[in-house]
Amino acid sequence: MVTVISDTSIKNQVAISIVHVHSYDNPVKKTIHHVVKVTTTEAKLFAIRCGINQAVQISGINHIIVITDSIHVTQYIFNSSIHPYQLQSIMISKELREFFNKDLLNYIEF
Repeated sequence: MVTVISDTSIKNQVAISIVHVHSYDNPVKKTIHHVVKVTTTEAKLFAIRCGINQAVQISGINHIIVITDSIHVTQYIFNSSIHPYQLQSIMISKELREFFNKDLLNYIEF
């Protein structure tokens, strides 16, 4: 099992996205990204994308838990209609498709 914890804040038009990835209560990776001139939703989706990307690369993992303070943003991942965050959604969906194709018992929780 991998736990992905993400948080994002914007101050003075600079978005800071922080992602912590833990495997079985052991810290695996911490990533901090700084981006300018993006929306909060874009920054949050990017943080989730980075966490999922790191989680699916850990071998032997079949369960991912994503903890975020903005669950409403995760709805864009599974929204197939046209929206301004499609690039992030497509990249997250690609990672998840590969994760699910590895083993039919793999699953993710938000």
